[in-house]
Amino acid sequence: MELSLQGIEQRVGADVHLHPIDMQLVPNAVTVLLGATQAGKTTLMRVMAGLDRASKGKLLVDGEDVTAKTVRQRNVAMVYQQFINYPSMTVFDNIASPLKLRRGAGGDKAAITHRVNELAAKLHIEPFLKRLPAELSGGQQQRVALARALAKQAPLMLLDEPLVNLDYKLREELRDELSQLFAAGESTVVYATTEPTEALLLGGHTAVLDAGELLQYGPTAEVFHHPRSIRVARAFSDPPMNLIEGQAANDRITWAAQGQTLVLASRLPPAHAGKVTVGIRANALRRQRQGHDVELVGRVELAEISGSDTYVHIDTHFGELVAQLTGVHNFSLGENLSLALDPAQVHVFDVSGDLLLAPVRQEH
Repeated sequence: MELSLQGIEQRVGADVHLHPIDMQLVPNAVTVLLGATQAGKTTLMRVMAGLDRASKGKLLVDGEDVTAKTVRQRNVAMVYQQFINYPSMTVFDNIASPLKLRRGAGGDKAAITHRVNELAAKLHIEPFLKRLPAELSGGQQQRVALARALAKQAPLMLLDEPLVNLDYKLREELRDELSQLFAAGESTVVYATTEPTEALLLGGHTAVLDAGELLQYGPTAEVFHHPRSIRVARAFSDPPMNLIEGQAANDRITWAAQGQTLVLASRLPPAHAGKVTVGIRANALRRQRQGHDVELVGRVELAEISGSDTYVHIDTHFGELVAQLTGVHNFSLGENLSLALDPAQVHVFDVSGDLLLAPVRQEH
């Protein structure tokens, strides 16, 4: 299914919830709506579903204008943050409900049973088919909601932060399962999230939203590695990208704070000599210095271990920097720490915040 947004805008009184958006979703693929809370993801998704009508613009499905059609007039499946299931129905009947509603399917009990069992197996909820939703854990209830949405086989499937209320381990598990389920390409999938990691794991295409504006849309890897602006880079970096002011001339940037020079892997156009902002992702900083690396020195303000990585906040001449170091490291608060940076792994933005230079991609 091909979904096209033409000048979609949403206002509530004097408040602009969505600035004009033009976007044509890649059909039968995953599009991730990435942005912070109140970026406009849910508002845009509700317009796509037909739950709300846009203040301006058109919504086309396979070339047909469906702007005025309600959600009941569209073939859409939606999964919300909350575990929404029919409380009085068993898990089996919850999953089977869209199949029974479909014209002609009501009498084909064998086909319905086969499809329900197939989806239950894929989402690992076969043992719970005879139970009521209230008897399940939060993760199991969300799997039921996902199975029901998949059973509908709608050409458009919308998922509004479906894993946000689950614990870390369950989120990781379900992300992997969803990636495999979506890979079949049976529906055009729109998946809203605040987490850059989730967008990278799901792949497909990513639309970055901020304060109701569509900042960039394209293949997920392309948007991540070549963010169009600092705003996109911030939205697509967790922890936030480190930003340092500097002065550029040809292939060199002089750090504003201590006169240190950064030699770039690629030359900047002469027209962009002058003030720039250097963006450094947390995982571009490391402890061992190699080749042409630049040394950044500071004092440890905070160190926290998350999974197999250690996040270190250090106070430097440039302000606070955050490093994501692979492995478990122990640091004392206040101790001096030297970090290394490969100049080939920095982003450079002009005075307007637009991208001038992206890191050199590593070939595998």
